[in-house]
Formats: sequence, structure tokens, C-alpha cells
Amino acid sequence: MSFIHNWLRSDIQAINAYHVPASDDMVKLDAMESPFPLPDELIGQYLAYLADADLNRYPNPSADDLQQTLRDLMNIPNEFGVLLGNGSDELIQLLALACETGDTILSIEPSFVMYGMIAKFTRLDYQGVNLNDDFEIDLSATLSAIKAHNPKLIFIAYPNNPTGNAFDRKSIETIISSTNAMVVLDEAYYAYADDSFLMDIAKYPNLVLLRTVSKIGFAGLRLGLLIGAKDTVSELDKLRLPYNINTLTQVSANFLLQEKDEIDKNAQAIIDERANLSASLSAINGLVVYPSQANFILFKAPEANKLFEALKNQGVLIKNLSSAANLDNCLRVTVGSVEENTLFINIVKAHYG
Repeated sequence: MSFIHNWLRSDIQAINAYHVPASDDMVKLDAMESPFPLPDELIGQYLAYLADADLNRYPNPSADDLQQTLRDLMNIPNEFGVLLGNGSDELIQLLALACETGDTILSIEPSFVMYGMIAKFTRLDYQGVNLNDDFEIDLSATLSAIKAHNPKLIFIAYPNNPTGNAFDRKSIETIISSTNAMVVLDEAYYAYADDSFLMDIAKYPNLVLLRTVSKIGFAGLRLGLLIGAKDTVSELDKLRLPYNINTLTQVSANFLLQEKDEIDKNAQAIIDERANLSASLSAINGLVVYPSQANFILFKAPEANKLFEALKNQGVLIKNLSSAANLDNCLRVTVGSVEENTLFINIVKAHYG
């Protein structure tokens, strides 16, 4: 047996690594990225802005300018605290590290896989509660699980990934009120949703929100944020590694995220294309298309693996979820540009004849 297998924790050896498929020369509709590159007229200004970055110095430790830019972009009130992370994943891990060994993380399923993975990394117990057949929260089962397992953290993606739907607000409010756990609403897709719990932070002391700039056009920056009561954020900040937001991310984001009108315009374009894409999929006989308030659409397809391979062979990469629990024959497609969506739909139509 090799050194690493003798040395590494057995539970880590049993985990499958997070898989990112190769996508060179593919139309990439698998990862909920925005299809819109930086406008040509901004590239020169952006590069000039980068030229002033002091790369020989450590980054601003609290990224004060960037925090204000994010507050302006997302309309975050000054009375709330903001904590920045190297993507939302770092913030999920930070929350887990705040728990005692053996505490429980609870989430609904299917949902974002990192909640369960990070629970394992940090030696926490993970409990999943299945959604109902319509991918809605089973409130009775969730409340029973909260009572039985007394979780320290409850993660709810709103809207949910990979199903795309935003859960019933009253159900979430009941969950928040029913527990002493910290309830973390992951609003990664806030820009495409009809509702947000941002202002509810003032009402519920055990509520925090996660957001990211990845889904609004800047996945390459790896920038996430946690929003909560100021005293909550102040305590959690003790767990943040120093200089976790590098200088290039800070400088880039502080320039690019000032373009609120452009970001809002692109978000609306994706919402419009989402409606068109959903209608086109729904018109194909045999497909079941689920409602979405995100920048992707989940659908069920006959012999989904064959459709996935047909798309891949013709240069279009989507997400194959057909082997995941409760997602039999389900595929997830990111809403792309008009041209990308048209190519995708034409392949699906041709596949089913």
C-alpha cells in the first residue's frame, strides 16, 4: 500500500473528488456560467486599472473598497455585515469550522453537493432531507429531522441547485423560526429570482445569506460573500484566513462590479432566454421541464444518458444528473447565449426525431 493510503484519513479516501469535465472546444452549458464576456469597450479600461495593482504587496486584508462595491451592487444595507470568501465554497467551509466536532449539518436533497462534502471534510455529521416529488420542501419531514438531529447548521439553496426552483417562503420562515441552528440561505442565483431573504436578516438573528459573483458573469474571480448581522459576521471573521481575497480579484471585482447597469441588463437577457429555452424544451415530446428561477433548467428526458452523449459528441456539454438520487433521467442545462441555446435545442429536437 502506498504512503498516502497509509497516511490519509479513511473517510477522505472514500470520497470521490469533485469532478470537472474537460470542456476544450465545447459549447459549455454545464456550470451555470454567464455567456457574456467583458464588453470590448471596457477591456482597455480594465487592463489600465489592473496596471496600478501593487502585486509586490499583500492584498488589503478586509477588502474595504470591494465590500462597498458589493453593497452598492446588491443593495446590502449598512446595518448588515459582509464577509468575503474565495468563492462561496470557502464560506461554507468557514461556517463548518465554526462548529464543534460531531455537530450536524442538515440540508435538503437534491441540492448543492458541497454542503455534504464539506461536512465530511470537517468531521461533521450530515443529514439530508428529501424534497417531495415536485422538488418542494417537505416541511413536516424537515421539521421532524430538525427535532431529531438538532443541527448546528441548516443549508438551503434559494433558488435550489440543481432543481432551479425557489421554495415556498412560508416553509423557509417556519424552518428558521423552529430552530436554534444557523440557517444559511444560499442565494447564488439571486439575480434571476423573484424573491430574496436579504431584508429578513434583520428579523431573524439565526439567518445568514450566501451570494456569489460567479453566476452574474464573473466565475473566474472566485468571489463569494456572506451577509448577516454585524455581530455574527464579526465573530465568523475570526475564522477567515488572512488575505483570502487576492489583489487581482479585489482590483478586478472592484472595477467590473461597478458596471451595475451592464450586469442587470445581462441578467435580464438570461431571464428572457430562460423563458424561451423552457418553452422550446417543453414543446419536445417526452421531455419534462421543471420551473426555474435560476440561470439553468432541469429537465427529464427519455434515456437521458444517450441524449447527453449525443450532445457531447456534437460539441455541447451539459450536466448529466441521471445517476444522482431522485434525479433519474434528469439533465441540467445552463441558459447560454441565443446562438448556444439554439444549437442545443436543435440537437435535442433532432435526437428525438
